[in-house]
Amino acid sequence: MKLRWPMLTILVLLLMSAGCDSRSNNQVLPSPSPGTGGSPSGLSGTIVMLTNRIDLIEDGTFKSYADEFTKKYPEAHVEFEGLSNYATDILVRLSTKDAGDVLLLPVNLPAKELKLFFEPLTAELAAQEKFTTFNIYDGKRYGLSTGSTTSGIVYNKQAFKKAGIERVPQTLDEFYAASAKLKQAGIIPLYMNYGAVWPLREWGNNLVNYMTGNPDYLNNMVQENNPWKIDNEWGQAIAIARTMVAKGYVEDQLFSNNWEISKTKLAQGEAGMYLQGNWTIRQILDAGAKSEDIGFFPFPYDNKPTHYAALNPDWFIGVSKFSKNKELAMAWVEYFLEKTSYTANFLPSDSSEEPALPQYSEFLSYHPKLVEATVQTDAFIDMANRAKLSFWSGDYIQELLAAPDLQKSFDELNEKWKEAREGQQASSVPQASAVQSR
Repeated sequence: MKLRWPMLTILVLLLMSAGCDSRSNNQVLPSPSPGTGGSPSGLSGTIVMLTNRIDLIEDGTFKSYADEFTKKYPEAHVEFEGLSNYATDILVRLSTKDAGDVLLLPVNLPAKELKLFFEPLTAELAAQEKFTTFNIYDGKRYGLSTGSTTSGIVYNKQAFKKAGIERVPQTLDEFYAASAKLKQAGIIPLYMNYGAVWPLREWGNNLVNYMTGNPDYLNNMVQENNPWKIDNEWGQAIAIARTMVAKGYVEDQLFSNNWEISKTKLAQGEAGMYLQGNWTIRQILDAGAKSEDIGFFPFPYDNKPTHYAALNPDWFIGVSKFSKNKELAMAWVEYFLEKTSYTANFLPSDSSEEPALPQYSEFLSYHPKLVEATVQTDAFIDMANRAKLSFWSGDYIQELLAAPDLQKSFDELNEKWKEAREGQQASSVPQASAVQSR
């Protein structure tokens, strides 16, 4: 009975979440069976890491990490399992206690429930975290960020050259003009990945949360009955995306999930741009692009001379409460973050460090104002759950982009939000009978 309420929460979250990785099959990479002798380090056995990076399982990257780890701990072995729709799939696994030993923490799990599914990290590991407000409860830390990310326009320089674009767009008008030139040159101006759904988050809550310069913008929505308005940041963000669709500046096959195909098209210059996180750059290079042909600049969401850009943690990694080998799992988390090349694909945590990829240096050369993320509060998560709005999936953004009447769609969202807010307030007030019994 102890886990009954959290399990209900997990099931609710499951119904409202959608994955952010479009690959179709779970992948398991086997590791050698552990030997029979004792390890000098005292660490032995086999652990399983759950991940959204199926590509790094398939190309052998994760196996190379595990092989090096085994050199340090000869009787310890690591296996990997990739979840095709991680944000959804991991909730199922947690609800059945089949969550491996090491895993990425769900972004939509209330902080108060962390202790029910994850093991507190050691003090040494916890002290390393840059994003100190995330995945911590009652003084205990349950996850470490795997890197720092930002969002912007990933673009193909050869496509820009072919279209006659001589300078990176610095304003929204210039961005539209560049899109028009790309279309005229027979190039898909921007691959939105409408059919994959999860990439649409960049055009909604992700963009809204940093374009204001206020990292608590979403959290503050719990104080409003009608946060969706045509003339505020929500209206501005969705209007840009709707304009791109209306003018034919995005892919034709909107309803097809072409995430993998889109990376190849951008790598080959058949598409000009993405609005995505910096983590996309490595995947574009892996799809065949030359590094010198791929660039990265802040998204010019208006015509002002400077723009905000997000500074977010990527997925957090932690140890399952249900692991039978927690000590080994902790050692792997430390090794994975400190000794492998995985974190090189992200922005450096220390601003004094030189970025690993030249595209990051280009991005920072435009001097965006970086807005460091804060954790989404339990109150916001609870409101989203009550309103049945999956901010973590992007499906409601897809509906807004397709809506014949955006104001009507905003009104419907506001009605759901208002009802959720009233329900939340009512649940926080003691019932009359309970008050009388005191």
